[in-house]
Amino acid sequence: MSQIKVVPLGAGQDVGRSCILVSIGGKNIMFDCGMHAGYSDERRFPDFSYISRSGKFDEVLDAVIISHFHLDHCGALPFFTEMCGYNGPIFMTYPTKAICPILLEDYRKISTERKGETNFFTTQMIKDCMKKVTAVNVHEVVKVDDELEIKAYYAGHVLGAAMFLVRVGGETYNLSALYTGDYNMTPDRHLGSASVDEKIRPDLLITETTYAVTIRDSKRTREGNFLKRIHKTVAAGGKVLIPVFALGRAQELCILIDSYWERMNLNIPIYFSAGLTERANMYYELFINWTNEKIKSTFVNRNMFDFKHIKPFPDKALLDRPGPMVLFATPGMLHAGTSLEAFKKWCGSELNMCILPGFCVMGTVGSKVLSGQKMIDVDKNTKIQVRCKIESLSFSAHADSKGILQLIKQTEPRNVMLVHGEKGKMQILKANIVKDTGIPVYDPANGEIVNINITPQIPADLSIKLLKRQFFTNEPFEPSKKSRLFTNQPIEGILVMSNSIGAVQILDPVEVSNTIGLNPHKLTYEATFHFPAECDAYALLNETLKSEFPQLKPDKLLQFNKSGRLDHGSIHLTVNNTKNEVLVAWDFTDDDKITQFMEKLETRKTDKLMVLETSNVPLAQIPPPEKVLSSSQTQIPPPSTESTAWNWSRSQQQNPTQSPNPPNPPNTQKQSEKEKL
Repeated sequence: MSQIKVVPLGAGQDVGRSCILVSIGGKNIMFDCGMHAGYSDERRFPDFSYISRSGKFDEVLDAVIISHFHLDHCGALPFFTEMCGYNGPIFMTYPTKAICPILLEDYRKISTERKGETNFFTTQMIKDCMKKVTAVNVHEVVKVDDELEIKAYYAGHVLGAAMFLVRVGGETYNLSALYTGDYNMTPDRHLGSASVDEKIRPDLLITETTYAVTIRDSKRTREGNFLKRIHKTVAAGGKVLIPVFALGRAQELCILIDSYWERMNLNIPIYFSAGLTERANMYYELFINWTNEKIKSTFVNRNMFDFKHIKPFPDKALLDRPGPMVLFATPGMLHAGTSLEAFKKWCGSELNMCILPGFCVMGTVGSKVLSGQKMIDVDKNTKIQVRCKIESLSFSAHADSKGILQLIKQTEPRNVMLVHGEKGKMQILKANIVKDTGIPVYDPANGEIVNINITPQIPADLSIKLLKRQFFTNEPFEPSKKSRLFTNQPIEGILVMSNSIGAVQILDPVEVSNTIGLNPHKLTYEATFHFPAECDAYALLNETLKSEFPQLKPDKLLQFNKSGRLDHGSIHLTVNNTKNEVLVAWDFTDDDKITQFMEKLETRKTDKLMVLETSNVPLAQIPPPEKVLSSSQTQIPPPSTESTAWNWSRSQQQNPTQSPNPPNPPNTQKQSEKEKL
């Protein structure tokens, strides 16, 4: 039995500082290396001592994988590589590698130049860190070493965001884990929805749970409310602050409001804090293939990121200018930068509004605002009173609870681990997942070790023909009904492993010969019931059929064909009135059914003879058994030396191979005792 060990170094029952250490198949992979916006001390970075107390990280880790460029997923990477000394493989997508250093440098400036922090990574450290990164494309499979490979999947969320599947092992069997990072299961105005291969069935799915218990309103409703609130505020002379991160929701909301301003012919100024915006739009143009189909199809004729009504924010002195305006400002959680400065200037007026379109980490000013606090400590020396209107509209590109369950059902993992969420909400989602799917779910806290035992499994392709025969015999087959396989019903088929096929298959018996190129054979069995003249063979057969096949109409069952034979599946019954005997023939597929039927028929015959004997009716002599040879000239003796009621034979016919062993004949002990009398 194999084992997967997982330790969250960050984002365990928490949002921020994402860093998940996974040990799988003898390989150690660290997913993400983020910072926590709610802390400014040593807690802002993950505790890397869990990996190695001696600091020899290269000897422990086989790879570091970064899911996307948000700082809570990559913000500690320069610290880990340049200050802690990790020099091993690092993987991220091409857009993430391009945008990461920009956000890291902006984060460094805010922390050191504005907040005066020391012992922080430098600009050169950021450059040296990024030189160690290997960029990958979506759907590209990368062999890290002979046993470890990774594959990136499109995650939506932000430009370049990816889920990563890791596989460890050989050709016949491997362990696998899918790490989602942040993802979005619904498309938006500039990005597509998350996409993974159908039914990849990882041994472990590690999924974010930012919106673990949230089911969002329709996109159209949210967009309508957003535009309505902005229009109402600026029409009354107020200012609207929209804190965003430079890439992601910023572009989404800019596309939305720019088209609305054009449609409504409004001339109220809209600004976006300068610097990052221009570079962000440049990267969207550079990596246009990572956007949705609409953006790509119209890009040649019109660049959706060249906004007509949105201009760069020229000067912070504009914050004091009277009159209405709309300002998109970074960062999105109001913990620093232009967004915090604008909030401090505007929050004192009831005319103004602050719309928070995304999630805010605990401890940030944004989180305090959303909790309804009216007096907020911005820092040790600054306290502000909030009088402006506060709105929270969920435009955050995270999967809601419905989307998380959708991904689980799509990938069909053997185990699920919840990270990047709040403890109470994660526990509610955990219960829902277990109830809906029956899959084991884990939600560890930071530093908590989870050991997951994995029983080795070999994936096999299940034949549609076999599926029809075993599950849908009484109704039309629909591929969507394959979900019935999750009811733990046993499947009986033939396991085929062939180098020419390149996969393991479970097939219906009739398919095997064509698949592997063998001549099919099938064994059929025969048994002859001899009756004395005093017994009516037809009447006894009629009574037995009525009792053994009640689901079929007796009058239809007894419609013998021209040759005097009755057929039911592989069962063939022939009554010979001249010899007063019944010939029963069947193949192995109806073995259980026919064995019970013949036992009942033998019992009825025995009971009839006992009645005749009690009535002193003379019994005719039953002919002795004959030795019958199969087509292969192999002698098959009668099942009992005392019984005179059975003859067995085997004949070969064209069809898939079945077991050569005939079923056990019914117990004939009563008949033998009467003959002795």
